[in-house]
Amino acid sequence: MNVELIRLTKRYGETTAVDAIDLKVPSGAYCCLLGPSGCGKTTTLRMIGGHETVTGGEVVIGPRAVGNAPPAARGTAMMFQSYALFPHLNCRDNVAFSLKMRGLPKAERHARASQMLDLVQMGHLAERLPAQLSGGQQQRVALARALVTGPKVLLLDEPLSALDPFLRVKVRAELKRIQAELGLTFIHVTHSQEEAMALSDLVVVMNGGRIEQAADPRSVFEKPATGFVARFIGGHNVIRLPGSEIAVRADRMRLGSEAGPEAVPARVVSVEYQGTSVHVGLAPERTDDGAGPLTAIIADEAFALRPLALGDAIAVGWDATAAHRLHG
Repeated sequence: MNVELIRLTKRYGETTAVDAIDLKVPSGAYCCLLGPSGCGKTTTLRMIGGHETVTGGEVVIGPRAVGNAPPAARGTAMMFQSYALFPHLNCRDNVAFSLKMRGLPKAERHARASQMLDLVQMGHLAERLPAQLSGGQQQRVALARALVTGPKVLLLDEPLSALDPFLRVKVRAELKRIQAELGLTFIHVTHSQEEAMALSDLVVVMNGGRIEQAADPRSVFEKPATGFVARFIGGHNVIRLPGSEIAVRADRMRLGSEAGPEAVPARVVSVEYQGTSVHVGLAPERTDDGAGPLTAIIADEAFALRPLALGDAIAVGWDATAAHRLHG
């Protein structure tokens, strides 16, 4: 089901948390709301789900504006950051609880709960209590609980933040699989650039209660709309030139004899080995031409042939075709 936000606004007294944003999320898309803490992404998610009142504007889910309709009347389900499983109920009863509240017979609600547990690969642990599960397993049970009511839109508030990095990668692959298998619209809040890029069809970068850019992951990375997006997404150098500002991907910077006509003299201030690549931090000798601290990403094999050390002097530049003009 498609979701549309029209001039959506949330104020807390004199503070504007979400500032008249417009957004269209197509039916069946995986959308990530991405941004730093306090940018308004979780407040936006909660307004979509009906867990936060709207100050102004409208939330449209499918064919109708939902206004101040309660969460249960919106066709949405929320998976909160804290899984909040009932400690005295086993996995099956945790998943079936909302169906019990709706008055479904025990056999039917257990059958639907078992189906959802199988979907998240937790059917074999249906009898276990939450305390007997790992964090990743609890996360899967919470996901099954959110899905069991048959929502058309699933809202996820930083669902992977409590997991260790290895498990986070594994579970996000499961999220993508489940979303594709069910064909639901997922709207997922995260502050992780890597997570947003890996999961989403639509990345919505927020800052200060506003949307800086909304596009597919490749477009956001290749063509960041603003300096904020380029810096927050990472992997770019933001360079001020006379009358303009540009972003150049760090892996497209050129060093030494390949630096080209845009070259500026610089010194190496950091060298970080990252396995397949080496990240070289550079401090330009001159700052009057707009070049602040820069990063160049070099393939590990190329770096091994021409290694650099802290304090080395080297020219740094970029090909003009690698520069992307920013709008703000």
